[in-house]
Amino acid sequence: MTSLALDSTAMLGRQLQRLKHAPGVLILTQSMPVSMLLFFGYVFGSALAVPGREYRAYLVPGLLVATAANGLMTGMFQAAQDSHRGVMDRLRTLPMSRAAVPVGQSAADLLTTALGMVPLMLVGLAVGWRIDAGPLAALGAFALVMLLRLTTTWIGSYLGLLTRSEEAAGQLGSATFMLPLLSNAYIPTDRLPSWLRTLAEWNPISAVASAVRELCGQGSPAAGAAWPVAHPVAGSLLWCGALLALFVPLAVRRYAHNGR
Repeated sequence: MTSLALDSTAMLGRQLQRLKHAPGVLILTQSMPVSMLLFFGYVFGSALAVPGREYRAYLVPGLLVATAANGLMTGMFQAAQDSHRGVMDRLRTLPMSRAAVPVGQSAADLLTTALGMVPLMLVGLAVGWRIDAGPLAALGAFALVMLLRLTTTWIGSYLGLLTRSEEAAGQLGSATFMLPLLSNAYIPTDRLPSWLRTLAEWNPISAVASAVRELCGQGSPAAGAAWPVAHPVAGSLLWCGALLALFVPLAVRRYAHNGR
């Protein structure tokens, strides 16, 4: 194995040890999306009409993608916490690859997120969500969700290293809750005002949510949708690829020189 792989594996182990001593994080990761599904699905579901579809079946893919988008908040807070408490300074003195720490953190986050989505999918199946396009398409949908989580985690890591403050990261991270609301994760965008629809459909979350619904066999986007939503799989890959190409080197460089 290369030095980066060995060092990243060590950092992955460190992150998993942290989670072992903070079981509340895992419980919250698994319970919050399920709670939102039951709340939105049953409290608001009767008032929200989705043409040709049952609202809870429409909502589950959106919640999967919204959960993935929360990597922005998680990555930001973890990086800011380590930086604020001096952990990053100690790790930086070790003879390891400069990319190992953010890579290990991202890998640990992907693992816990994948496990945390299992209860949401099981409850989703229980309340009416179905996968009608076969196992390969379902795996593709899940892979896109994980790709979005990886992307948002790297963005969050960079922003957390930039702020270097737990308080600032917490406040900024809370604001990211608005991003899924400005997308088609919870409601269709075709009835929104034109300017708001354009904003929502160019949100990367909308492209991934549309891709997951399409791959699961739950219909196609409404007519006149923006290009990333009209071609959701390609749009998702382009969005995630462009954002990773931008923020991975920024995060690694910021980690290497943070505090200097």
